[in-house]
Amino acid sequence: MTNKPILEERIDQWRQFLRRRQAVHSADVAELEDNLRSQIDALRGAGLDEDEAFLVAVKRLGDLDALAREFAKEYSERLWKQLVGASWGDASPLTKPRDAAVAVGLAIAAAVAIKIPELFGLRFMEPAADQSFYMRNLSLFVLPFLAAFFALKRNLSRSGWLWLAVPFFAAGLVVNLLPFKPESHTEALAGIHLPIALWLMVCYAYAGGRWRDHEQRMNYVRFSGEWFIYYTLIALGGGALMGLTSFIFEAIGLNAERALAGWVMPCGALGAVIIGAWLVEHKQSVIENMAPVLTWLFTPLFTALLLIFVVAMIWTGNPISVEREVLIGFDLLLVVVLGLLLYAISARDPQATPGRFDVLQLLLVSSALIVDALALWAIAARISEFGFSPNRTAALGLNLLLLTNLAWSAVLYARFIRRSAPFKRLERWQTAFMPAFAVWAWFVTALFPVIFGYR
Repeated sequence: MTNKPILEERIDQWRQFLRRRQAVHSADVAELEDNLRSQIDALRGAGLDEDEAFLVAVKRLGDLDALAREFAKEYSERLWKQLVGASWGDASPLTKPRDAAVAVGLAIAAAVAIKIPELFGLRFMEPAADQSFYMRNLSLFVLPFLAAFFALKRNLSRSGWLWLAVPFFAAGLVVNLLPFKPESHTEALAGIHLPIALWLMVCYAYAGGRWRDHEQRMNYVRFSGEWFIYYTLIALGGGALMGLTSFIFEAIGLNAERALAGWVMPCGALGAVIIGAWLVEHKQSVIENMAPVLTWLFTPLFTALLLIFVVAMIWTGNPISVEREVLIGFDLLLVVVLGLLLYAISARDPQATPGRFDVLQLLLVSSALIVDALALWAIAARISEFGFSPNRTAALGLNLLLLTNLAWSAVLYARFIRRSAPFKRLERWQTAFMPAFAVWAWFVTALFPVIFGYR
């Protein structure tokens, strides 16, 4: 039996359920069915097969309609078993097995790539010059393979492959031809910003070349958050495995730490990037519920943290220190807050009316704005006293970007809560602003070393 009759059979079962449980008007059922089919088409475009697309569409529709939710709840156990069975047992040879083979192959390729420099005498855990090379090039050992995974999965055109290769080739030239001084500030900034720039370039492959599509950009935001969850879980499991490995070999008088640190950790860390991406793509329907759960959990916690910090700072009168580690920490905090905002936006139904959680989100954004303004004040004071340095300038630029993003986000969120603007405007603002972060990351990576004399 082909996939089409199976899909139609399941849609027919869903349609009969609606009519059986309530006296639903035929026009209403038809409208719901149109919604269901549009969801299936969208999911098919995102890479799911028809079987999985139906299951995810039913779940998504269940969030919008009470009766559809009842269907999803009643059949949840059977749908779960069907999802797992379809994923591992009944998948088309052109979908899941192929994706798995490609992912494993690219993960192995990334693991091998990180060890190739050893052929030229460079070691991952050895002298400072070697560590300097790996710090600048680490993202180039794995993100091209991640981009290739999505390019293959999305059937990217030949011209798309060429455009995709350009930023990675340019990045390799920049970080290896510029005369960086080992352990310099500009080298450290390049090592931090290049992965950000290239991660945003991977969006081109993820979107199948449709990088101007705002929906695809928001999907990539959702993917990035879910990938981080999977990668963290893999890292925790890998850390436990390495600890147990070291323990059992030590019990027989063998020291495995060098092999673990030099081989297992770098190869596993890079390979897990590809495997995590494959898991997100493979189990989109299962992990999808984690987005609202995580935002509901961490939004109030981060809001409380920022408010308490502002109160404590005002109460004590202590200014923010502008040391490099402090700047990195504050920027990381604000980026996490922005990530929470993006993740919440990607998980929210844009048609839903404003609620208490939206008010909490606005409070989080407003608190982050205050912290960002305080950090900018401290950075400006430090620059006026000691002048521009690579770290202070990078922090200034990033904080100005965050200030712009968060400020307009707060305005749009307030308008949405007052019902004077649709939620789509906030979504569009975030996806339209993403290239600004990419441009800044490229600027810091490629031009800061020249501007500041490779300090």
